[in-house]
Amino acid sequence: MNRDLLRDLSAALAATLLVTTAAVIGTVLEHRYGNLHVSWPPLYGHWEPHVGPGTPAAIMVAVVVVAYGPLLAARLPWRALLCTAWGTAMAWTFSLALVDGWQRGIARRLTTKYEYLQVIDPVNRFHDIPAALRDFTHHILIHSPDAWPAHVAGHPPAATLTFVFLDRIGLGGGAWAGVWCITVGATAAVAVLITVRALSGEALARRAAPFLVLAPAAVWMGTSADGYFAAVAAWAIAFLALAVTGHRPRSAALASGLLFGLTAYLSYGLTLFAVIAAGVLLLGSRRLRPLPYVLAGFVVVPAVFTFAGFNWWEAYHLLVTRYYQGAGGIRPYGYWVWANLACTALVVGPATVAGLRRAGAAPIRQGLRTCLRRSTAEPRLALLVLAALLALLAADLSGMSKAETERIWLPFAMWLLPACAFLNRPRAWLTAQATLALLLNHLLLTGW
Repeated sequence: MNRDLLRDLSAALAATLLVTTAAVIGTVLEHRYGNLHVSWPPLYGHWEPHVGPGTPAAIMVAVVVVAYGPLLAARLPWRALLCTAWGTAMAWTFSLALVDGWQRGIARRLTTKYEYLQVIDPVNRFHDIPAALRDFTHHILIHSPDAWPAHVAGHPPAATLTFVFLDRIGLGGGAWAGVWCITVGATAAVAVLITVRALSGEALARRAAPFLVLAPAAVWMGTSADGYFAAVAAWAIAFLALAVTGHRPRSAALASGLLFGLTAYLSYGLTLFAVIAAGVLLLGSRRLRPLPYVLAGFVVVPAVFTFAGFNWWEAYHLLVTRYYQGAGGIRPYGYWVWANLACTALVVGPATVAGLRRAGAAPIRQGLRTCLRRSTAEPRLALLVLAALLALLAADLSGMSKAETERIWLPFAMWLLPACAFLNRPRAWLTAQATLALLLNHLLLTGW
């Protein structure tokens, strides 16, 4: 066994010990104090071994990707690879969601008392959208009149308006909402591939492709609105990467700015994507030239919402208050600040942990200036991945994501997965990724 593989396995073992420690200590804390508010720490879910109609399909997708994924990723024409990645990511996510059955796994996920569709059916509180936006901040706090459900209150209104608009075009209800989130969410893998190719070269993008498709993160991508948020944020980064590397810089920069603006109005926490964007700018050959167009695009969405009467800053400060009015004020920071990382290890899988170890070593070995050269592909990818890790750590230290980060941090997790491109023996690591996802989905009934 070579030294690098031994270190990779050691990193995966360390992640396993972290998850085990979080599970043991979390179980003790929850039984003794009841202050974690999760049934199977560190994940939001409970123990319920089960199979469902998606079980055969999920196993089949896993076997096919493990057996043929690396070969197809290396040989398919680039555009065909992107289409294949999207289709396979959808198949993997849908099949995992259907392990819980159509109703429990997809159709009812976004209709619970905490979710967005509660404000559409049975009573549509957004029938007058301008009035709802002007009045939005008056219903964020728990004890305010007609307080919003947790996820509506916890996000800027673009999240809820997505489902309002779906309802208005005849795609109302939980089933269409679930299909939307999975279908759009699966495009995040395509956006990451485009970014990696633009910044680090096609070879590494092709090596990363099977891991982006077969990620354990798909357990929570189906069905969660955060999967949809992950895709919007990923495309914002992808268009920025195209802009700073000279691929239609003006139009790509404008598209990136528009999507960054939308991202900020889908989730407050995704403003931390500015860290990843800074990494992209650092790696780009044009760096500052597209910025005016990015900024021009960025102001559009905030301007529309502000003109409609929604105050982002006021809403965010009220959300902080509401967060501590609920479970966020009870869940102990001292546990979750490291247990959240255990959740992340489960979301990205052992292969990503091993890849991150290699990513951390690349800039140290070669130095920042060398890493920024176009000819040094691997260190450039390492910097992109480490920028995503830095954004995730900032979210962790903020204390505004105590528990449920397997869902909340999906947008960040997608940018850790390309670290798997550094690994040798991809089929063995893909097997580990798929096995983890299948075990999680069949042994636990997750909250999403």
